[in-house]
Amino acid sequence: MSEAGALLSVIVPAHQASSDLEHCLRAIEASDLSRSQWELIVVDDGSTDDTAQIASRHADSVVELPGKPRGPSYARNRGAEVARCKWLVFVDADVCVHRDTLRGFKEVIEREPDVAAFFGSYDADPPARGLPSKYRNLLHHYVHQRNAGEAETFWAGCGAIRRDVFWNVGMFDEWHFWRPQVEDIELGRRIRRAGHRILLVPEIQGRHLKRWTLRNILAADFKHRGVPWTRLIMTEGASPGSRTLNLRPIEKWLTVVTGIGALALLFAAIFRTPWPLLISLAAVAFVVRAHLDFYRLLRRQCGFHIAIGSIPLQMVYYLGNAASSVWGWLTHTFVGPPVPPPDVAAFEELDVDSWPPIPKRPEKSVWGADGH
Repeated sequence: MSEAGALLSVIVPAHQASSDLEHCLRAIEASDLSRSQWELIVVDDGSTDDTAQIASRHADSVVELPGKPRGPSYARNRGAEVARCKWLVFVDADVCVHRDTLRGFKEVIEREPDVAAFFGSYDADPPARGLPSKYRNLLHHYVHQRNAGEAETFWAGCGAIRRDVFWNVGMFDEWHFWRPQVEDIELGRRIRRAGHRILLVPEIQGRHLKRWTLRNILAADFKHRGVPWTRLIMTEGASPGSRTLNLRPIEKWLTVVTGIGALALLFAAIFRTPWPLLISLAAVAFVVRAHLDFYRLLRRQCGFHIAIGSIPLQMVYYLGNAASSVWGWLTHTFVGPPVPPPDVAAFEELDVDSWPPIPKRPEKSVWGADGH
C-alpha cells in the first residue's frame, strides 16, 4: 500500500478486461520502485466479467462504474478524481509495464522539473502471435522509438501527467470521446496550447498484450483514429510540431503515393491493361524504401516471413489514412463536430448531479463550450 507523500497515482481503466488485467496488475506490482512511492487505482467501466474481482486483489482503490460503459476518457477521469498523488500515470489494461517503468517515470520527473506530461512506448517483444499482431504492435514501437524528445500530443497507454496540469486543462474530453478514439491526442494538444512541455521518452516501455486481426486494424485506423483525428485537425488546425509521429510530411507523402498506386491498380483491373501496374509497384517500392528500418526490425524480431507479409498491411494502413482524411473532411463539413449519445446530452442539459456523474460538456475542449 502507498503511503502519504507518494509520487505516482497509477490509474488503469478497464472494461471486460479479465483476460489481460491480471497480467497488467502483476507487472505493476513487480515494479522495482518502492511501493511507498505509488498507489494503484483500477476503474472498472461497467464490466460484466471478473474485472472488478481481479482488480480488488491488487489495487489500493477500485472504482466500479455501474451501467453501460462510458469509455476510457470517462474512466480515467473518475480514477483521477480519487487519486492522491502529484503525478497521474495512465496504463492501459492490456499493457504490462517493465520492472523499471515506474522508476523511469520518477527519474524523468526529477530530471525534467518543468515537464507537464510525458509518455513511453510499447516494447519490441509483443507476445501475441500472428502477422497482424506482430506488425501492429511493432509499428507502434518503431514510430515512438524514432521520435524521442519534445512531443505535440500525449499517449495514455503508458504516460504520465502532472495532476494540477490535468485539472487545469480540463481532463480527458469525456463528452466527445465516449469510446476509445483520439482522446489522449486531443488532451495533449490542449496541454501544449496551455504552454506546457510534453516529452516522448521511448526507454519507458510496456509490453502490449493486444491480439490484432485485420478487421480490428481497419476499424482502429479508420473509425477510431483516422476519422476522429482528421475532424480534430480540421477543428483546431495542425499543430506547429506536426512533423512528429505520424503527421510528419513524409507520412503525408506516403499516403498520397499509396493512393496513386491503388488508383493505378484499379485502372489496370478495369481496363485490362498491365502498364499501370508499374505505377503500383513503384508506390510499393517507395513505401518500403521509406520504412526499411521498420522492416529490418520486423525481420530481426519475427523473421523474414513477417517482414514480407507486413508490406501489404503497411499499404492498407496508408490507404486507411487516405480514406480517413476524405471521410473525416466530409463528416466535418456536412455533419459537424462529434456529439455524445442522446442520453448523455439529455441528462447533461438537465444538469443532473449523480454518481457516477453524467459526462459533462468540457469548458476547454477544442470543440468549444457549446460543442461546436
